[in-house]
Amino acid sequence: MLSLWPAGWSRQRRSTATMATASLGLLLILWLITIPLAMAPEPIGNNAQLFADGTRVTVQLTVVSGLFGVLLGIVAALGKVSRIAPLRWLAGFYIWVMRGTPLLVQVLFVYFALPELTPWLRLNEFSAACVALALNVGAYNAEAIRAGLLAVPKGQMEAARSLGLSRWHTFIDITFPQAFKIALPPLVNNIVALLKDSSLAFTIGVVELTNAGSQVKSTSFQAVPVFIATAIIYLLLTTVMTQISDAVERRYDIEGKLR
Repeated sequence: MLSLWPAGWSRQRRSTATMATASLGLLLILWLITIPLAMAPEPIGNNAQLFADGTRVTVQLTVVSGLFGVLLGIVAALGKVSRIAPLRWLAGFYIWVMRGTPLLVQVLFVYFALPELTPWLRLNEFSAACVALALNVGAYNAEAIRAGLLAVPKGQMEAARSLGLSRWHTFIDITFPQAFKIALPPLVNNIVALLKDSSLAFTIGVVELTNAGSQVKSTSFQAVPVFIATAIIYLLLTTVMTQISDAVERRYDIEGKLR
């Protein structure tokens, strides 16, 4: 089979190149998306800028909430496996609530109800959507990371302690890197799913891709071309992000299980 990459390149180098290429492709899409949209027939062409702006907001929501979601997932996972009972209870309660209630309810709660509970905290539409999305994906990330932590053989930790490593260094140098690598596939899948879940920010007025399509449909009364165009843009974004996530998995596939 012919390879797209030069002979002698390692799997890690190929995956890094794929990751860089897909990331560059995503940036080019965000930068140049107005051009192909402007060439589309009405009502898409004359609303190309609105669709382009909505696409960029969708990616911004995904990136910001995805990064904070990973951090929340790490903290919640550590709390869930902690020996301190209150931390376990708090992390368990957070995961239980976030996974047991609809994301739509969480978005509406953060935007409408949270200001009533904390009058000193006022969030705009974009910030509220990021908070709700991060809290939601963080709960799912926590379970993925917790499963990774539990999958690390105890013998490795015992061997590290026998070599004189402290509990902290054992966790940082031995346990967590392996656990994170094990949890990486579900983590990247959660980020890709987050791109589609970000469409619920439409309910609180964030002008992301779904909201942009709805506005065009309301003014043009042409639902079919509008939502076909919206679906194609989502499909393009998820395809590129899937390529990035696959490259990330292969980049850290030290044992060579992925081909």
